[in-house]
Amino acid sequence: MKQKEIFLLFGRYVILVVLGLFGLWIFYAIFTPLTVYPVNWILDKIYGSYIVEGFDTIYLKGIYLNIIPACIAGSAYYLLLILNLTTPMKIEKRVKNILVLWGCFLALNILRIAGFAILFYSGYKYFDITHKAFWYFGSTIMVAAIWFGGAWLFGIREIPAYSDAKNIFKSIKR
Repeated sequence: MKQKEIFLLFGRYVILVVLGLFGLWIFYAIFTPLTVYPVNWILDKIYGSYIVEGFDTIYLKGIYLNIIPACIAGSAYYLLLILNLTTPMKIEKRVKNILVLWGCFLALNILRIAGFAILFYSGYKYFDITHKAFWYFGSTIMVAAIWFGGAWLFGIREIPAYSDAKNIFKSIKR
């Protein structure tokens, strides 16, 4: 490996560690308003809702919907970033890939939250079990599908972390 490649590899992993230890709040600071406002827009068009108490609670005709951090799923954005930064690729492709990954997740998350709000408001009998099932299984499947979709779209053939390790061991062997 060339010195520049080693520096970039090291930098990618340092970014992940620093964000994981000190910066997870950044994902929530960015994605909370990007999630809550579109959800409110959808619900406002259907029911006439509005945002109260800062920007994390939506009032919907007698019901307060508190959009908690678990709904925003900042850790899912971080996981997508981990997958992106632990996969070797050129910087241009990396930036485009992470923007597409985050954009897809944001759009699906907005639709998921709005859909569950509609189910809750309409008194759907199986709301709790549906919500829990989606929380435990659907979220993981959604993140995995977005990653594989992005890998397909951008022609990524490398395996996160494994490809980096393989390249390091190849360099050491030489």
